[in-house]
Amino acid sequence: MEIAIHSIHFEASKQLEAFIQKKVSRLAKFNDGVYVADVTLKVVKPETNANKDASVKLFAPGHEFFAQEIANTFEEAIDKCVDKLERQVVKTKKKQSARKPIDKCVDELERLLVESKENQSAKQ
Repeated sequence: MEIAIHSIHFEASKQLEAFIQKKVSRLAKFNDGVYVADVTLKVVKPETNANKDASVKLFAPGHEFFAQEIANTFEEAIDKCVDKLERQVVKTKKKQSARKPIDKCVDELERLLVESKENQSAKQ
């Protein structure tokens, strides 16, 4: 998975970038299709306590997942974002797996229709 980290109006430390890489790459185990993660970090208002804003956008085939959090530290905000994204990815995967039996039935019906049309045309 490719992880792009964008820090707006400040330079992110190597330690913070390593933390983000570790946490966000964990999401790939829930959905093999996740191929890009876009992480944006910014300081909202320096004079307040909860002023670290983190947003993470995941891209998978046919899906786009997004989470945003404001917290006291970037690490805390990233943790919360990853938790939110994990729930989103798992929920989507459950929905897809629930549809698979229906898709198999539809495919089987289409195959049977094609066979019956071929049999009818062969008889004529």
